[in-house]
Amino acid sequence: IAQLDPLSPRPPELRADLDPTSYGLTVWDYDRVFLTGGLAGSEELPLSRILEILRSAYCRTVGLEFMHIQAPEEKRWIQGQVEGVSSTVSADEQRHVLGRLNAAEAFERFLHLRYVSQKRFGLEGAESTIPFLDAVLDEASRRGTVEAVLGMAHRGRLNVLANIVGKSYQEIFAEFEGNLDPESVQGSGDVKYHKGATGKWTGRDGNSLPVSLASNPSHLEAVDAVVEGITRAKQDRLNAGEEYPVLPVLIHGDAAFAGQGVVAETLNLSLLKGYRTGGTVHLVINNQLGFTTPPDAARSSVYATDVAKMVQAPIIHVNGDDPEACVRVARLAVAFREAFHKDVVVEIVCYRLHGHNEGDDPSYTQPLMYKKIEAHRSVRKIYTETLVKRGDITLEEAEQALADFSARLQLALDETRSAAPPRVTSLPARPVEEPEPLIESTKVEREALDRIASRLHTPPPGFTVHPKLASQLAQRQELYASGRVDWALGEALALGSLLLEGTGVRLTGQDTRRGTFSQRHATLVDYETGLEYTPLASLGEKVGDDAAVAGEEAGRFVIRDSLLSEYAALGFEYGYSVESSDILVAWEAQFGDFANGAQIIIDNFLVAAEEKWGQSSGLVLLLPHGYEGQGAEHSSARLERFLSLSANDNLTVAQPTTAAQYFHLLRAQAQLRHRRPLIVMTPKSLLRSQMARSAVDELLEETWREVLDDPGRGALDPASVGRIVLASGKIAYDAIARREFLRETPDAVAVAVVRLEQLSPWPEPQLLEVLEGYPNANELVYLQDEPENMGAWSFVHDRLHRLVRERFALRHVSRDSAGSPATGSHALHELELERLLAEAIGPVPVRT
Repeated sequence: IAQLDPLSPRPPELRADLDPTSYGLTVWDYDRVFLTGGLAGSEELPLSRILEILRSAYCRTVGLEFMHIQAPEEKRWIQGQVEGVSSTVSADEQRHVLGRLNAAEAFERFLHLRYVSQKRFGLEGAESTIPFLDAVLDEASRRGTVEAVLGMAHRGRLNVLANIVGKSYQEIFAEFEGNLDPESVQGSGDVKYHKGATGKWTGRDGNSLPVSLASNPSHLEAVDAVVEGITRAKQDRLNAGEEYPVLPVLIHGDAAFAGQGVVAETLNLSLLKGYRTGGTVHLVINNQLGFTTPPDAARSSVYATDVAKMVQAPIIHVNGDDPEACVRVARLAVAFREAFHKDVVVEIVCYRLHGHNEGDDPSYTQPLMYKKIEAHRSVRKIYTETLVKRGDITLEEAEQALADFSARLQLALDETRSAAPPRVTSLPARPVEEPEPLIESTKVEREALDRIASRLHTPPPGFTVHPKLASQLAQRQELYASGRVDWALGEALALGSLLLEGTGVRLTGQDTRRGTFSQRHATLVDYETGLEYTPLASLGEKVGDDAAVAGEEAGRFVIRDSLLSEYAALGFEYGYSVESSDILVAWEAQFGDFANGAQIIIDNFLVAAEEKWGQSSGLVLLLPHGYEGQGAEHSSARLERFLSLSANDNLTVAQPTTAAQYFHLLRAQAQLRHRRPLIVMTPKSLLRSQMARSAVDELLEETWREVLDDPGRGALDPASVGRIVLASGKIAYDAIARREFLRETPDAVAVAVVRLEQLSPWPEPQLLEVLEGYPNANELVYLQDEPENMGAWSFVHDRLHRLVRERFALRHVSRDSAGSPATGSHALHELELERLLAEAIGPVPVRT
């Protein structure tokens, strides 16, 4: 445009009018967008007309970035929607937009006057968000969308809850009033600007749409992947294929969108199999300021939205003081999503009237900016004046509409206060509840196991298995025929049995299909053609002569290798599990310590969401854990962290040591009545160890056992046992091997090794029952592989002391306290292990 219009009074970088306050964003370069030939065709246009079309499309209050998109059809589609297209909004929609602005401003003003000292993270300065979201939902409902899932940080959340989701004013005011339900004793709750809600949006034409806003902590972008997981679960339940009838909408702040890595991780999920949701509408509310941080200190990119270019999403910038333009681009965004099933980003360039919260003074760090903002009229006033000047409405009509909203809010507040429950002056006692056992029985029929094993070890006709893998499968088949199962087969039989019972299974993670340790091989790849075959995914189908496996009611099995992410990947699966109470959802880390990268999801969602928001999840985390002399980074899944987060039966934390135990644990989790997350410390060396193998009969006759007695009890005289060693995980087998080695040693103390398979909820009755089986034991040793300041010792110490202090001398054996989880020297690891076993069981006699 600069070349075609050299007499333009504004330089090309300032051509688009996008900043309401003319402060901050000054670089807007859209002078290249027409070069792809959007106006090309058989019709020849005069230069003046070309300039008019281009200015209207790209140089007013909307700016578009789409030249980074490589697909020509997508670029042509965008140009066809904006070049030479009328931007007129009907009079009816103008009144509706003004009504939405009235509702947004009246709500914020009312709260600001009534609750002066309370935080609310208001939307003032960005009120066009409400007509934008309203237009998104309206356009989506017209295009066949059946539901929308929203995720956002706290700024503007209360306004969105009230004016989009439909949460009643009374509910919101009750939270400001501090009303507590005197009958409620469960859950700690959360601040009002973190809570979500479910409601129904209703448009101006009466069309409606179920809408939910996901709860989100102060980790601003943490909810992004959670919303995508919730959306995908809803879509999978509808089984609509690639129609993607549920719309995810994510609302971001500019500083967070540019600064938080989970945004990029979540964007990277958008086109992956098993994760696609058909495109997300992203709204970036650009306040041109973080908490106190200006853009030049918050990002290295030109625009806050530049990260979205990595997935070739179109990016639309719009002036927040032009609500009609916000409505137009909202409809454009939904239309693009519908056409291409891809993400689209809209940035509303606006401002923040108050500081980070209403009591904060932003002029300390941004005096010039806030002088401009203080003198700036609200978008509602600007738009009202525009409509009055056009003659579309009268000033009296506009002011009366605002007064009507204020009166409605006052009435709701009066009703809230008159219906307030009696003031709670003390905390009621929390009722003492026995922890729910995982399940009474997880047995299966032999016929079912035989069907699953047959499917696992019989590829379709003409399918060529990798030669090395073929021998492994043959060995595993022989193992099953001999009446034994190893760890991976026990897992496959557990998942397959759930599928045959109609329970769906979703298992994802880094290299999960094959398994980090080449143990799972859930998906086989044809050695000649590269075609893939997933045996458990076809349990409901007939393959070859395997007619007996047909089961039309079999559950759906999905197993995917995820992107190399923990934060977004786990957030997605958490969201999926929240929405899918009838499916076993599991996420596996490549190594257990990789879960460190997902700690925000674990801390803020997985362990706390039920107490904060009443949001339950049955998500399973499979975290390889065990000290094998492999160094600090691949030894520990940080068992101590999960135990320190365990309270009120919010987590099951387990470290099963046999294939049968793992089998029953997974089945028990799927059948749990009151869902809670399951953290499994899975083994590494035990995956192929004969010690961890189980008899097939144990799958048929046993169930999950929180505590395992000494496997050599039959050869022990329980009355002779003087010391009981309590351990969890692989080190229990090391202790048993040492005990067997010393069995014939003169004067050796008779030792029983008891395995603590479940740590939380604490299995006190089961442990007490096993300990009472050794009537003359007077010493209890807790043995762990981890350093003293890690592992389970700090968690079990008080519990063991309370349980056994009248009878046992209690001590513990562990590696020395350390900052690093494990040594990097295998030789030093072996020396440490020898010391542990010597102190817990006894030293190896010195031969003379």
